[in-house]
Amino acid sequence: MSLRRRVAVSVLLVLFLVLVALVISVDRTFAGQSNKDVDVVLLDAGNRASLMMSRNVPPREIVRQLSKRNIHVTVEMPNGTRYGDAPEEGPFSRKNQVIRGAKFTFYADTEAISQAQARLRKLLIMLGIGAIVITGVLMIWVVRRALAPLDAMTSLAEAIALGHRGGRLNPTRTDTELGRTAAAFDGMLDSLEGSEQRTRRFVADAAHELRTPITGVQAVAEALVAAPVDSPDRDQMSFLLVREARRAGRLVDDLLALAQLDAGYEMQREPVDLMGLALAEVARTRFVAPDFDIAAEGEAGSVTVVGDGQRLAQVLVNLVDNARQAAGPQGRVRIVVDAGGFTVFDDGLGVPEAERERIFDRLVRLDDARDRRSGGSGLGLAIARGVVRAHGGELSCLPSEGGGVFRVWLPGGVLGSPLGEPPSAGAPGA
Repeated sequence: MSLRRRVAVSVLLVLFLVLVALVISVDRTFAGQSNKDVDVVLLDAGNRASLMMSRNVPPREIVRQLSKRNIHVTVEMPNGTRYGDAPEEGPFSRKNQVIRGAKFTFYADTEAISQAQARLRKLLIMLGIGAIVITGVLMIWVVRRALAPLDAMTSLAEAIALGHRGGRLNPTRTDTELGRTAAAFDGMLDSLEGSEQRTRRFVADAAHELRTPITGVQAVAEALVAAPVDSPDRDQMSFLLVREARRAGRLVDDLLALAQLDAGYEMQREPVDLMGLALAEVARTRFVAPDFDIAAEGEAGSVTVVGDGQRLAQVLVNLVDNARQAAGPQGRVRIVVDAGGFTVFDDGLGVPEAERERIFDRLVRLDDARDRRSGGSGLGLAIARGVVRAHGGELSCLPSEGGGVFRVWLPGGVLGSPLGEPPSAGAPGA
């Protein structure tokens, strides 16, 4: 059953029950009040008969004066003499009373009351049926008008499903249930279309990024095939072929890592020594760049978290490579491990305030030419933040007076040692 019908039927059912209860209550109230009125009339007749008997009014005269259109009185004297006639048929209320030895019987004709009650009951039923019919007709119009925003949502959803993007409900009021629903619907559409646009842009950018190394691989491979066997350039072309192939492979690996994170990649859960990761990264960097100034600060084994060691090591690799590129060959990088996670500092130019969130977007480079020369894909920071958030933590670029500061906060720990709270945006190096 449609929502309109459910609402209309529910309202009509409630109205029907209310009207039934109203008819029953009015009928019972009318009957009770009528009985009280009859009792009052009979009591008054008894009081008048007692007064007349105290004045020695003859019984026949008492019967004549008290008997009216709807009241009948009979008197039976102690000697058996009877005065007055009892009604033969019809609904009556009767009351017996003994006054000075004489038995008085008072009859009140209730036929008129019964007829009035029947007419009232019939009138209430007719009015109730009429009210239900009129309400049913009005409900069709009222419910259709009240639920018009839902029709608008349905039409908009169907239009979007057919490919017509950009439509919105734009409710004039958001302080009602349907207004809030429409506003939430518009917000959902904004989020979905924004996500769709970002996905399309990312796919286009990824295709563009892949095209460059693949084109290089193809060009070098064709030149290598065409070159004579004894050509002195074959070694150089082989080196270029390997470099471009590695660059394409690294980009594919990064894209695969992002796809796994988006799909909810199941992280390994094991105790991880953050200081051990930092020292391992320092050793790796010194092997790659022996003259570069890099060091780790903190006490070995002081902070242990439960997480995926390989993924956290990848986060540290990406952050250190990013810091090393920002600092330059003569720069300096420090990894500081504390109770809340770890922080990577560099003495480069730093990150502008407007770029501190954008650098975590996919395929974003602050220095595009330098990153391309170094083989960077522009995905390292996005992967790092995705891994940290998959661990329930947060990765942020903090403001600083000089150089870049990247803070990794990781929740939980082994041995019952909590790791503190995420750093605030205004606390560099926290």
